[in-house]
Amino acid sequence: MTASHDRPDRYQRQRLIPGWSDTGQKKLAAATVCIIGAGGLGCPVAQQLTLAGVGALRLCDPGRVMPTNLNRQFLYTQQDLGKSKVALAKTALMHLNPQTHITAFDQPLTAHTAEAIVGESDLLIDCLDNFATRHLLNRVAVARRLPLIHAGIEAFAGQITFLAPPQTPCLHCIFPGSPPPRDIFPVAGVTAALIGTIQAAEALKYLTGIGPSLTGRLLYCDAETMEFTSVPVAPMPGCPVCAAMHQT
Repeated sequence: MTASHDRPDRYQRQRLIPGWSDTGQKKLAAATVCIIGAGGLGCPVAQQLTLAGVGALRLCDPGRVMPTNLNRQFLYTQQDLGKSKVALAKTALMHLNPQTHITAFDQPLTAHTAEAIVGESDLLIDCLDNFATRHLLNRVAVARRLPLIHAGIEAFAGQITFLAPPQTPCLHCIFPGSPPPRDIFPVAGVTAALIGTIQAAEALKYLTGIGPSLTGRLLYCDAETMEFTSVPVAPMPGCPVCAAMHQT
């Protein structure tokens, strides 16, 4: 009889999921996930992966807590205004589960910092709010041949896909351009929680080997109308980022 049946532990309920068991839990414990962005999406992603027992998280965000963050970024409080997001997130996550090792990077992801931030990660998660940095992260993912879970949110709507070239398109294939950056955009806290939780679910399925992922599909979620639509996505012929991978 396995240890999970000898006595209840914090992971007992998820071990009971078909296909998860002790084997899946050991896979989670051995995994390292890099989360870029510790805001509206990053908070639920980091929370759920920590609670599930992922062995190590690498969390990157240069931001400081602002009052406008507090409607959705629940790892922070009114008393945290002006403080480093990743430092606060690390403390909060360690309280949730001291078994997860958290490495905080209080700096932006750039071409110069990417190697150190990504490290020996098994999976990258895009919790960003701008496409310029998303495209940089995508190039890193393609160059390192690492799977990348992309998501974006606005108001009551969000989108998510699982990218793993050459089996799937890369982010540039789907969104070849970058919309003008905006300092302010509307977002409901429930949208961030919903889409971030779906990102975490995709990560847990990938790491444990359970069920199909959103590879080759872009899922649109509209929480206002409660409509969920999945559309197929395919590699772009001649994509300047990932075309070489599809030819190998």
